[in-house]
This record gives sequence, C-alpha cells and structure tokens, in this order.
Amino acid sequence: MRWIISVIILLAILVPSSYGQMYRWVDEKGTVHFTDDLSTIPEKYRSGAETRKPTKETSSPEMKDSSTVSPASETALPSEPEGAEVDLFRKGEIWMTNVLLNGRIERNLIVDSGASFILINPQIARELDITADENTPLIPMATVSGYILVPLVTLKSVRVGKAEAQDVEAVVYALPSGGDGLLGNSFLNRYRVTLDAVQGKMTLVSMQGEPSPDRPGGYGRDYWQGRFRFYNRMVSDLKKVKQRYERSGASSELTRLNNAIRYFENQLSELERRASFAGVPRNWRE
Repeated sequence: MRWIISVIILLAILVPSSYGQMYRWVDEKGTVHFTDDLSTIPEKYRSGAETRKPTKETSSPEMKDSSTVSPASETALPSEPEGAEVDLFRKGEIWMTNVLLNGRIERNLIVDSGASFILINPQIARELDITADENTPLIPMATVSGYILVPLVTLKSVRVGKAEAQDVEAVVYALPSGGDGLLGNSFLNRYRVTLDAVQGKMTLVSMQGEPSPDRPGGYGRDYWQGRFRFYNRMVSDLKKVKQRYERSGASSELTRLNNAIRYFENQLSELERRASFAGVPRNWRE
C-alpha cells in the first residue's frame, strides 16, 4: 500500500509539469513540424527534435488564489510592438518626411511605397563618403525613357522618427525633378505603415515580433515570402538585362552587372541561412 501511495504522489508531481509538452522537428525538405507525441516523430529525426516548454503552468482550481491574474489576462495575445509616429509634410501632391542617414545627415525624402529602394542623390552620397566604382553593383531602374543602370549601395543606418533600421540598401541617382531622394521599400518593408493624411502623420510598427511557431525568427509568413520573392526577382531581372547587353555587344557594364548578380545571389543565400536557422517552412521561401 505504501508503494502504491508513493507512485500516486510521483504521478501527481510529474503530470502537471509535462502537460502541454511540445516537440519541434524539421524534415529533409526543411518543413518544420510540431507535435505533443514524441512517438509520432520518424525515428531518424527523433534525436534532433527540440523540446518546447508550455507557455504557462497549468494548475488545478484548488491551487489558485485571489492573487492570480484573471483568465482573460492569461489567454491574452502578446501585445503589438509600439509604433513610431512620424510627422509628414506635403509638397504639392507628395508626402515628405525628415530622415537621418548614417547617423550624420538629415534630409527630407519623398515617402514612396512604390519604390523598391531608398534613393539618394549623388551629392548626399558624397557627403556620406559613399563612392561608386567599378566594383559597385548596378541594378536596372525604370525611368520615363526606359531602363537605366544605377549604383546600389548600403546605408549603415536609416532613422525616421524613433524607427531605425540597419544596413539598408539604397540606389544613387539624381531625380529629374530635383530633391534629395525617396524613402522606399528597402526601409518601409520592415514596418507596417499607416498614413494619416488628415493629421499629416505616418506610423511605423516594426514587422518583427517575438519568435513563435507561426512567426519564425519573429517574422510572419508575409515578411519571409516577400523577402525571398524580392531577391529572386532581382536575380532574374538582372540576368535578363545581362543577356540583352550581351546580345547588343555592349560589354562595358557586364562586369558590374555580374557584380550585382553575385551580390543578390549572396543576399539570397544569407536569407536562406537565416530562414533555415529560424525554422521557416520551405513553402514560405518560394
């Protein structure tokens, strides 16, 4: 009888602590799986399965007291990251905002969610000590007169209000209409952007949150798919431009085009490495 009582006590201790135990494993295709039953994991993946602890302890009703939080608070979803509110000002039909580049230079840039990259004029690039030479990658940019090749550089930091991003890609080009440049999607795509035309405000909420099974690395499906599609599209477009230059016999820019292709292939490889480390499902990387 004493032995039976001991077993019952042991079970009473172990069962609550293992309640909700989850296992994470990745198959040969890179797909992430979650299960609460270790026996359902194929044997060849079982040794590499990771244990995921439950997000909260489960206790019986008699263990609770009046000092515990309410059930509604226990089940509440994680709070949204706080947004950075930025002042806008209108110039004709466009919205502009103040941007700090590399922690050194402030300029008023046009807010343009249709531009793939931040754009700065050559004068700003010189003030930031950014030089474009034969090793600087070139990318095609659509203009009124057709496609042109422009240098692609990386800004160490871009700050808009309290929102700041590191290592932001930018193109160097003088807008025909003048001005300092554009605040494009190489910065804006890192945030959920809300524009308030009445108040002249823009709110930037970081796309990165707490890592979870449905937000590997802290980012959701839209972010990961968007990044993979962007870099795949850039590699594809650059290879098409290269073919046109080869057919026309214009070889002067081929070296810099090859540099651009290698740059975006490297970016794609780095993104693949990050995604694998975070456990991003394979179908989010297409």
